[in-house]
Amino acid sequence: MSEWLIRHFVKEYQNTEDVMVRTRYGVLSSVVGICCNVLLFAVKLLIGLSIHSISVMADACNNLSDAASSVIGFIGVKMAEKPADEDHPFGHGRIEYIAAFVVAFLVLQVGFSFLKTSFGKIRQPEAMSFHALSVVILLLSVGVKLWLCLFNRKLGKRIHSSVMLATSADSLGDVVTTTSTIVSLLIFGIFQVNLDGWIGLLVSLAVMAAGFQIAKDTLAPLIGEAIDPELYRKITEFVQSYEGILGSHDLLVHNYGPSRSMASIHAEVANDLSMEEAHGIIDQIERDCMRILGIFLVIHMDPVEQRDERVRELRQLAEHTIENLDSRLSLHDFRVRCNREKCYLFFDLVVPREYDEGMKTAVRKKIGEELRKQQKQVYCVITIENSYCSKKTT
Repeated sequence: MSEWLIRHFVKEYQNTEDVMVRTRYGVLSSVVGICCNVLLFAVKLLIGLSIHSISVMADACNNLSDAASSVIGFIGVKMAEKPADEDHPFGHGRIEYIAAFVVAFLVLQVGFSFLKTSFGKIRQPEAMSFHALSVVILLLSVGVKLWLCLFNRKLGKRIHSSVMLATSADSLGDVVTTTSTIVSLLIFGIFQVNLDGWIGLLVSLAVMAAGFQIAKDTLAPLIGEAIDPELYRKITEFVQSYEGILGSHDLLVHNYGPSRSMASIHAEVANDLSMEEAHGIIDQIERDCMRILGIFLVIHMDPVEQRDERVRELRQLAEHTIENLDSRLSLHDFRVRCNREKCYLFFDLVVPREYDEGMKTAVRKKIGEELRKQQKQVYCVITIENSYCSKKTT
C-alpha cells in the first residue's frame, strides 16, 4: 500500500535528495494523515458519545489533533519549499521544524486538557455502557494507526526526515493509547468495573509524552546539533576521494532545513603543491559537492609536509604518544619549526567532550613531558578542540 501511494503520488520518488521531491513526500504524508485521522476522529467521537466514555472521546480528540498536526505539517512543508531570497539566502527549510514544533504544542495542549477531564472522571465517575461493536471499531482504529506509523517511518527513513519519524512515533503512541481504551471497555464489559477515568489519565499522559518527544526532536536542529555520523562520513570521504587531498578535519555542518546544509572543512594538501594547483582542486571539490551532494561547502586549505623525513618522524612520534595516553585523542595541522637549540611542534589536539579544563591542561602537559623524554629538544604548542560530530562516530 505504502509503495503504491509513493509510486503514484510522488513524481521522481527515487530522487530523494531533491528538495521538490522531498516536498512531495511531505505533502503525501500530510494528506494521508489528514484523511485517516479525520475519519478516526468522527468514528471514535460517535462511539464515545454513545457509550459516555471519556477515554474514547479523549482518544478521538487526540486523532483530531493529529489531523490538525497534518494540516500544519502540510502548510509547513509548502512554505519550506520557498526558494532562497535576499533576506533568506539559505532558503526557508527551517519552517518545517517550526511547523513540527507547533504540532508538538497542540499535542501537549490536547493531552493536558484531557488530563484535567480524567481527574474529574476519577472523582465523579459517570455511567458507561458496553458495546462489542465499539471494541471492533477501535481495534480497526489500532490497525489504521499502526499502518500510519509504519508508513511515516518508511517515508521518514527514505528522505531522512526527523519530522516524519516524529510523526511515526506519535502514531505508535496512538496505538498504545487506543489499546488502553479498548482495555478499559473490556474491563467494564466483563467485570463491570469503571476504570474509564484512570485509563483516560494514562491516555492523556501518553499523549503528553508524545508531544514532549516531538518537541525535543524538532528543537534539536533549530538549536544546533552534532553532525550526523552518516553525513560526516559522506562529506569527508567525498572530499578525500580527490587526487591531491591527503586528509581532512574540522568539519562543520549548519542545517537550514532537510536537504539544505552549509558546511566547512579543512582539507590537507602537500605543501609543495603550487597555489594555483591547490586552488584548482579545492574549487572543483566545492562545485562538485554542491552539484552531487547538494551541500554548499567551503574548504580551508592546510599545507602538509610530505618530503621532510625529520618532520614525518616527529609526527609519528607525537601520534604514537597521544595514542598511548588516550586512544580517543587525535591530532591534525601538524607543523614543525626548529632552531639550533629547540624544535617546536605545533598541532591541534581533538579531545572528547567530557574533558574539562583541568583534564585539557593535564593532557597538554603530559604530551609535552612524554615527547621530551624521547626528544629532549622538542617543545609542544598544542591547541585543544572538540569534534562537532556525534559521539556515534568511531
